[in-house]
Amino acid sequence: MSSQKRGKNVQAQNRTSQGSNSFQTTLSAWKVKQDPSNSKSISKHGEDNPVGNYEHADDQAEDALQMAVLFYRWLVAMFDFIDHKEQINLLYGFFFASLQDDALCPYVCHLLYLLTKKENVKPFRVRKLLDLQAKMGMQPHLQALLLLYKFFAPALISVSLPVRKKIYFKNSENLWKTALLAVKQRNQGPSPEPLKLMLGPANVRPLKRVIIPVLNSSSCTKECGKKEMSLSDCLNRSRSFPLEQLQSFPQLLQNIHCLELPSQMGSVLNNSLLLHYINCVRDEPVLLRFYYWLSQTLQEECIWYKVNNYEHGKEFTNFLDTIIRAECFLQEGFYSCEAFLYKSLPLWDGLCCRSQFLQLVSWIPFSSFSEVKPLLFDRLAQLFFTSTIYFKCSVLQSLKELLQNWLLWLSMDIHMKPVTNSPLETTLGGSMNSVSKLIHYVGCLSTTAMRLESNSTFLLHFILDFYEKVCDIYINYNLPLVVLFPPGIFYSALLSLDASILNQLCFIMHRYHKNLTAAKKNELVQKTKSEFNFSSKTYEEFNHYLTSMVGCLWTSKPFEKGIYIDTEILENTGVAEYKKSLNVVHHPSFLSYAVSFLLQESPEERTVNVSSIRGKKWSWYLDYLFSQGLQGLKLFIRSSVHRSSVTRAEGINYNNQY
Repeated sequence: MSSQKRGKNVQAQNRTSQGSNSFQTTLSAWKVKQDPSNSKSISKHGEDNPVGNYEHADDQAEDALQMAVLFYRWLVAMFDFIDHKEQINLLYGFFFASLQDDALCPYVCHLLYLLTKKENVKPFRVRKLLDLQAKMGMQPHLQALLLLYKFFAPALISVSLPVRKKIYFKNSENLWKTALLAVKQRNQGPSPEPLKLMLGPANVRPLKRVIIPVLNSSSCTKECGKKEMSLSDCLNRSRSFPLEQLQSFPQLLQNIHCLELPSQMGSVLNNSLLLHYINCVRDEPVLLRFYYWLSQTLQEECIWYKVNNYEHGKEFTNFLDTIIRAECFLQEGFYSCEAFLYKSLPLWDGLCCRSQFLQLVSWIPFSSFSEVKPLLFDRLAQLFFTSTIYFKCSVLQSLKELLQNWLLWLSMDIHMKPVTNSPLETTLGGSMNSVSKLIHYVGCLSTTAMRLESNSTFLLHFILDFYEKVCDIYINYNLPLVVLFPPGIFYSALLSLDASILNQLCFIMHRYHKNLTAAKKNELVQKTKSEFNFSSKTYEEFNHYLTSMVGCLWTSKPFEKGIYIDTEILENTGVAEYKKSLNVVHHPSFLSYAVSFLLQESPEERTVNVSSIRGKKWSWYLDYLFSQGLQGLKLFIRSSVHRSSVTRAEGINYNNQY
C-alpha cells in the first residue's frame, strides 16, 4: 500500500512540474491553505513518519485537482450567464497554463474554445498546443482549439486538421443540469401551485419555463436604462448599440460595426435582425457559443430522452419550431441540430414531434453521405419500413427537401469559391458522389416501399415528386449529375391506373430528355474528355425507358423493345388485343378520357367504341387530352415522339455522332 501511495504521489509531483520553464501556474495554485498547527505537527513528526508526509501531500494534490476540475466545469456551465466576458478573457494566459495537466486539459480546452479571440492566438501558444497533440495524440478537445486557432491565424498552423465542424465537447452531466434548473426555480420565486410529492429521484423543474432566453444586451449597463440618460450618452459611454433599440434593417446596417451580441446566445433565435447579423459577420467565436448553447438546450429539453419529460412536450415542440424558422430564414442548417439528430434518433419512436424532427433532417448541412448513412439514414430506414404509409410519405418529402438544400448549397459554393476551400469535400467529384448516393438510397427506399404498400398511388405521388427534383439537376443547378429512377418506380408509374401519375411520369421523362441533351451538347462543344462526362450506360438506360414508353403509349408495341416480355406470357393474361391495351386510347388510366371524348363528339350515342379513335380523330383526341390539363403528356409527345409515317422514339445517341 505504501509503495502504491509513493508511486501515485510521484505522478502527482511530475504532473505539477510539467512546463515549469514557461508557466508556473500549476496545481500548486489551487492548494488549500494549511492550518498552522497542522504544519507544525507535520514538521515536528516529518522525520519520524516520511510515509505519512507522502500520503498527506498526495491527498492535498488530489483535492486540489478535484477543485480545479470543478472550477473549470462550473465556468463552462455558467459561461452564457456571464455578462462581461472581456474580464474573464484577461485571465486567458492563466487558463492556458493549466493545459499542461492531463486531467484538466479537456475542461480548459472547452473554456478556451469559448473565450478565444483573434488577439489571443500567439505563436508560443500554437507551439504549446502542437506539443500537447504530439504527446497526447489527436484528442477532440485539442483538435477543436487548434482548428479555432487556425481559423484566426492560418499561417501559424501548417498541420492538417479535420475541417468538418463537429461537437467536440461533452454536454454538462445530469448533476450540473439539475443544479442549474434548481437555481432557475429559486430565482423565479415560489411556485404558483404546491409541489407534488415525488416518489423516487426526479429533476427539479420550474412549472413554467422559458427555453429561449429574453434578449438582453451584455454591454448595456443599468445607467443606460435610466430615463434621465439619453441614448447618445449611453452610446458614448458603452461604445456599442443596445440590442433592445434595434428595430429595423436600415438601423442594423447603420450600427453593424458597434453591435455586441448578448451574453445568452440563444436569444438571437427570436430576432431576425440578429440572425441577419450573425449570418453576415460570420464571427467564429459567436457561432461556437451559439452551437454550444443550442446543443446543450436540445439535449436537456428533448422529451424522449426521459419519460418524465413528456409533460413539457408542447414547450419542446415550440422550441423546435423556432429553430426550424431560424434555419429557413438563414437557409442553412445548424451543426448542433445535426448532432442532436444523430444522438436522439435511436430513442425516437417516430411519432413524437414527427413534423419537427423530419424538418430538422431536411436541414442537415451537406456532408459525405458515407459518414451520414450509418448515423442517420440506416436508423431512419428501420422506422421507415415498419411505419405507416403516411410516415413513409413524410420521410420522402423530408428527403426531397434535404436534396434541394444540398443542391442549392453546392450550386452556390462550387461556383463562388475554389473547391479546395470547401469545408466538406475536396473535389467536385466527391460532392457529386455524395448527392448521387443519396438519390440511389431514396430509390432503394422507394422501391421497397412500393412493394410493402401494394403499389400505392398515394405513395407513388411522393416518390415522383422526389424525382421531379432529381431530373433537373443538370439544368436547374448547373451541376454535372443525372441519375435516373430505378425500374421498379418507372414501370409502376407506367402501368398505373391513375392518369395524374402517368402524366407526372411523362413530365419527368421530358425533363430527363432535356437535361441529357444539354449535357451531350456541352460535351461536344468542349470536345474534351472530362471527369464529369456521363457514361454511355446513363444514355442507354434512358433510351431503354423511352422506348418502352413510346411502345406502350404510341406505337402499340408494348414490351417488344426496352423491357422484353414473351408474347406467350402476354397472351396468357387474357387481355384482348393486348398490344393496344396500353396506348393513349386504351390505357386504363386514359379510358375515362376516351369515353368522354367520344360522348362529346356524339352525345346521342348510347354505346361507344374507343377503337374508333384513329386517323384524324387520334389527333383531335390528343388535343382533347392536352386541354384536360395533361401537360406532362403533351411535353413528352412533342419532345420524344417523331410523328411521321414511321413513328419512332426520339432517343439520345450517346456515341460521338450526336
